[in-house]
Amino acid sequence: MSTGATVPAFVSGPTVVTHTGPSKARVPWYIWTGVIAVTSAAIGGSWDVSWHRSIGRDSFWTPAHMAIYACGVLAGIVGLYLVLTTTFGKSEQAQRLRDVSVNIFGLRAPLGVFLAGWGGVAMLTSAPFDNWWHNAYGLDVKIVSPPHALLILGIRAVSFGMLFLILAAMNRAAATGDNNFKTLRLLFLYLGGVAVGGQMFFIQEFTENVRLHRASAYIAVAIAVPVLLATFSQATRFRWAATTTASVYTTFLIAEILILPLFPATPKLGPVYYPVTHMVPAQFPMLIVVPALALDLFWRRVRNWKPWQIALVSGVLFLAVLLAVQWPFGDFLMSPYSRNRFFATADFDYGTTPDSFGRNFRFYHSDYGLTLAKGLLTAAAWAIVSTWIGLGFGRWMRGVQR
Repeated sequence: MSTGATVPAFVSGPTVVTHTGPSKARVPWYIWTGVIAVTSAAIGGSWDVSWHRSIGRDSFWTPAHMAIYACGVLAGIVGLYLVLTTTFGKSEQAQRLRDVSVNIFGLRAPLGVFLAGWGGVAMLTSAPFDNWWHNAYGLDVKIVSPPHALLILGIRAVSFGMLFLILAAMNRAAATGDNNFKTLRLLFLYLGGVAVGGQMFFIQEFTENVRLHRASAYIAVAIAVPVLLATFSQATRFRWAATTTASVYTTFLIAEILILPLFPATPKLGPVYYPVTHMVPAQFPMLIVVPALALDLFWRRVRNWKPWQIALVSGVLFLAVLLAVQWPFGDFLMSPYSRNRFFATADFDYGTTPDSFGRNFRFYHSDYGLTLAKGLLTAAAWAIVSTWIGLGFGRWMRGVQR
């Protein structure tokens, strides 16, 4: 009897699956709550960046901030429930949870709960830190300020904590023939796509449209993305994992571009260099879904290769395909044909000056010749290392059941 699990072709060795009959139990409420928490943070983060670009920082108590910190609150609720139930509960459910838990300082819970709990604490700690930072230093125009870095690390910890919580349940379901396996795998891939979006969010200052003809953009993507694509492909036993997670990131950003401008906005801070009348969305997503598809197709055909060989070819393949599609697409994004509602390249924040590269649709100091070649070689090396780490981590994740 099959669980519907597809073993990635590049995983060596047989997969032993033991079946004890399908389970009719539903996916637990705390897993759904964790998925909602991570989704809330993702929406809130994008909304907050748009708020800063459209309105400015007018208050700590904005809806975008509340959506972000709701993630920490929900993660705290899930973590507290599971720790208390698993450690002190006497019910049959508590016993089942204890059987699949770890012990940290006398407290018991699934591994992902402790990671998500730390993330929730970090998120809530960053809130007063961020407020103080703005009061002391004014409006920060960088994503990676100290309080933002703490907040982003907290969000990532919650995200990966929930991924581990789902992963353990998914691996147990695969081993027992549980009917929930496909649902758990779908939730895992969805959160994986959100994690890919988080990586791209963190490096967005290196991947702006005006920087797409610089090697630094491709170095940043090569470091951030292949590790996740390889990890999720190995961990989920699904042949289209990389394409699926990259598609979630792409869909999320396109939805932001289409939805946010529907809401009016007026700058409350100055100086105002561009007349903003609506919420300014993110820039169009990078086309990482194309190299992700190439990797999925490649990984299906290298059953007997060694991990370092897979990583070597995968890193070069990822960069080559990304470069082939993104470099000319960058030219398109600078052209008049992209200045429409879908690609939204003519939407600028209120602080964009008339002489900026963006408003003049010019690339920022493009790389050429030897400089470009050296940069792309560096990107290829990072993509290889990133993939190798992801392959190893993903193989380890397949054994997680607690």
